Amino acid sequence: MELSDEALCRRVAERDEAAFDLLVERYRERAWRLAWSVLRHAEDARDVTQEAFVRLYEAAGSFGGRARFSTWFYRVVLNLCLDHRRRNRWWRLWARDEDEAQGGGLLERQPAPSHDPVDQLGREQTMSALWAAVDRLAPRQRATVLLSVQEELSTAEIATVLKCSEATVRVHLHRALKTLRQTVERR
Repeated sequence: MELSDEALCRRVAERDEAAFDLLVERYRERAWRLAWSVLRHAEDARDVTQEAFVRLYEAAGSFGGRARFSTWFYRVVLNLCLDHRRRNRWWRLWARDEDEAQGGGLLERQPAPSHDPVDQLGREQTMSALWAAVDRLAPRQRATVLLSVQEELSTAEIATVLKCSEATVRVHLHRALKTLRQTVERR
């Protein structure tokens, strides 16, 4: 019988390394994908993901079980991403400008890799434009879209992760989707 994430987290709080390894295995890719979606830099996403698992190991005892483990853990990842962006904002802007001046940087702005290859060029171009538009959304709108679309969290779970009301989540989603729809229609 497979243990729930919540049960594994309780065991991690008791310093059960096998339980920790299982949680890492279950959440490594999802945590990296969320971090990459916010940071748009593979190495930074890897660093933040690693730090999130360190925090998980250290703070597993603080998981109260009021929300699902995934909601709690995504909040840890998202907070670390936001902290990382605040710490490195000026450096990233300068480095991005340098990359674009040298013709690079486009790869970093592509959507997180999926297991299904894109079959048609038109779909690839639309997805690139859509992800570029997601990048331009306000941070809260972008986080709401990513948690909804990529992580398939419910409105209630997103509200818990973002520490806001469900109504606020719906407003963020509505505004983000309106902006994205306008962007795609202009193409």
